[in-house]
Amino acid sequence: MSATNRRTQPETVDEYLAAVPEDARRVLQGIREAIKDAAPDATEAISYRIPLYSLGGKHLVGFRASKNHLSLFTTDSAVLRKYQRELSRFDPTGTKTTIRFSVEEPLPKALVRKIVKARVSELDDEGPPS
Repeated sequence: MSATNRRTQPETVDEYLAAVPEDARRVLQGIREAIKDAAPDATEAISYRIPLYSLGGKHLVGFRASKNHLSLFTTDSAVLRKYQRELSRFDPTGTKTTIRFSVEEPLPKALVRKIVKARVSELDDEGPPS
């Protein structure tokens, strides 16, 4: 990656969202708010070129805007199994940790909060990072 490309990479979630088309930005801002509501102590950063939230040094969730869809990454598949029925109307990705959705059919904020709270509980059960 050239120095020029590195400078164009967002360094904050605000910068990331500013580079996203307005309709997707509005949806992802709602996702961001739901994550912060459910995990107010989580730290927010750009990691792996996406907004990623961590708690106690462990990855919690992240999100991304792609050309044809939006994604929420849970970083653990147990949560997706737990909410499989509520997530059935969204696009399966072939991975066990990603939920794809669209601007036209966004993830409900209440469901995002439930998913994030479940991830917080999982991380609490795991104990400190090794």
